[in-house]
Amino acid sequence: MLAEIAGLLAVVLDEYGLDEGEVTMDARFAEDLGLESIDLVTLAGHLQERWGERINFAEWLAGMELDEIIGLTVGRLVAHVADRLQTAGRS
Repeated sequence: MLAEIAGLLAVVLDEYGLDEGEVTMDARFAEDLGLESIDLVTLAGHLQERWGERINFAEWLAGMELDEIIGLTVGRLVAHVADRLQTAGRS
């Protein structure tokens, strides 16, 4: 799952020259990877394109406090996506 999300982040941050090797479970979106709010919107589109309605990134972010969003890690997103896909598989 990390590799798939790292690939999506590489597409989103292509113009910044992101190396997929920089994307670790502990990498923070804002501080470590340099994502801005518009990049999160783009990432949301890629997540939905890849996994459909099962992954509603915007809704997930909406349930967080600002400091949670600022400190959001790749690992937390990986866990969320894995959980949503597992839950969707059971229904």
